[in-house]
Amino acid sequence: MSFIAMNRFKIRPGGEDAFETIWKSRESRLKELKGFREFRLLKGAAAEDHTLYSSHVIWDSRDDFDAWTKSEQFRDAHKNAGKRDGESPIMGHPQFEGFETILQEA
Repeated sequence: MSFIAMNRFKIRPGGEDAFETIWKSRESRLKELKGFREFRLLKGAAAEDHTLYSSHVIWDSRDDFDAWTKSEQFRDAHKNAGKRDGESPIMGHPQFEGFETILQEA
């Protein structure tokens, strides 16, 4: 049915605007790839030590997602990850979660 790829990010307090700017100013080439359906950047609750964000991408299939991870577009999108001026707003590495859709209602 579809595959949902998510990365969870813990963002340092006060780093939310910088993190969102990174995403808003990036050159997304997702639409160039077969099977891409939708991208969302989600902002979750703020805890004392971080704010939780998640990138949420819907693909037609796991195979389409895997092709993305091996693509030129993927390499371009990630070539400057973690190379910003000053301290990164991201605490540690993102946590990847991948899900196969087994039931969908619209």
